[in-house]
Amino acid sequence: MKEKNVKKNYIYNVAYQMLVIITPLLTAPYIARVLGAGGMGVFSYVTAIAAFFIIFANLGTSTYGQREVSYVQTDTYKRSVAFWNTAIFRCTSTAIFLFIYGVFVFLLHPDWMIIYIIQFIEIINVACDTSWFFQGLEEFGKIVGRNAVFRIINLIMIFTLIKDADDLALYTAGTAIITMMGHVSLWVYLPKYLTKVRFSDLAPFKDTRVILGLFLPTIAVQIYQYLDKIMIGMFTEGNAENGYYDAAMRITKMVLVLVTSMSTVMVPRIGQYFSEGNKDAIRAAMYKAYQFAWFLGLPLMFGLFGIADSFVPWFYGDSYEKVKLLLKIVSLLTVAISINNVTGIEYLVPTKREKLYTRTVLIGAVINCCLNLVLIPKFLSYGAAFASAVAELSIAGIQLYYVRHELDIKVIFKGAYKYLIASFMMLLLLLLEDRFLPANIIGTLLRVVSGATLYFALLIVLVDTFFIENATIVINKVKSKLNWR
Repeated sequence: MKEKNVKKNYIYNVAYQMLVIITPLLTAPYIARVLGAGGMGVFSYVTAIAAFFIIFANLGTSTYGQREVSYVQTDTYKRSVAFWNTAIFRCTSTAIFLFIYGVFVFLLHPDWMIIYIIQFIEIINVACDTSWFFQGLEEFGKIVGRNAVFRIINLIMIFTLIKDADDLALYTAGTAIITMMGHVSLWVYLPKYLTKVRFSDLAPFKDTRVILGLFLPTIAVQIYQYLDKIMIGMFTEGNAENGYYDAAMRITKMVLVLVTSMSTVMVPRIGQYFSEGNKDAIRAAMYKAYQFAWFLGLPLMFGLFGIADSFVPWFYGDSYEKVKLLLKIVSLLTVAISINNVTGIEYLVPTKREKLYTRTVLIGAVINCCLNLVLIPKFLSYGAAFASAVAELSIAGIQLYYVRHELDIKVIFKGAYKYLIASFMMLLLLLLEDRFLPANIIGTLLRVVSGATLYFALLIVLVDTFFIENATIVINKVKSKLNWR
């Protein structure tokens, strides 16, 4: 495969991720007002609990399956064996944890029972999902197309059926069912890429130890993503604090997809380089990945911080005042997650250093849990936000320390200073604009446009070759498409 396919696949991913960003921008304000902070808190709390069972049903098979398929992309029989081994393992683990979840729900008989029951569908979705196979083949167009269709269907469902707080169960069920439809729709493509395999060649449980090795970092990451919400529910009265925290995290995750979508493309490519023993290609690709992370991660962090006060009131409503400071705190996650995503997901996992990756993530999880115990009782959702930021920054630093002999840390950070300067100047502009621009949608759009314009202009002044070269490529391609001379 040629290098241009990486760019093509990234464009596919960005196109879809833009839809991922736009749809919540349309639905989040509506859902926040219709369900209220309490309803959002219930949804956040229940899905956080169910998420642990979903994670265990998945184990490490998504990463494992994608990686194994990437190793044998061009061999139809071997990739078919890799597919069935992974699919059988996923179905087995899903059945086991579906049963355990059922026992948990019906023995404890928790409040909001119907919401817990609907989560059965989300657990079954693990077995239905085959996107890992197409990611391993670097066939991102198919995933993007189908996902886009069903995301739009979900958007229509929300605006036509969800009318008040009593529709929480309908919202939960509709989202889960439409997700399942999206997964199942990918099945029609499978016969094109698979062939019949001999039963004797199948060994779905032979790599159980490897899969568990990939699972450990996953569960560690999820611990401090979902345990935050569970601990907020344990240490606070009512569901509002969870609603505030979830609202801030949703915005952060929306913008983060612009950076993390590169990982989906890079993992199979690094896996292919690794299987070929091409260390120079891996190193070159990683330096570009870090520069890309700085290029987007830093302005996103300063940008979220700068627009928080004007964005939250019109987006979520006056009752979400607390989200302003929460959003400023969790804006730190954009840079931290961008960097540890490159080091951990794009480098350590494809090069079979899962144990090292697991170790760093577990350290972060421990830091997060300890800080939660101290901070949440006193500072509520603010404490959880601060704990998450510190944990992610710790992981980023620890991972870079471990790879310092394989990747030049000076080269990694050398590419950051221009983006830091441009991002900081952008922040000053955004803070200045708060004095005369209104806190409404028009004001926010003006802030975003002016901030982005200043950021890119400063990169040109600072002669940032990464931005200039890629911008030139994009402009030339647009011109060629329009037949400009």
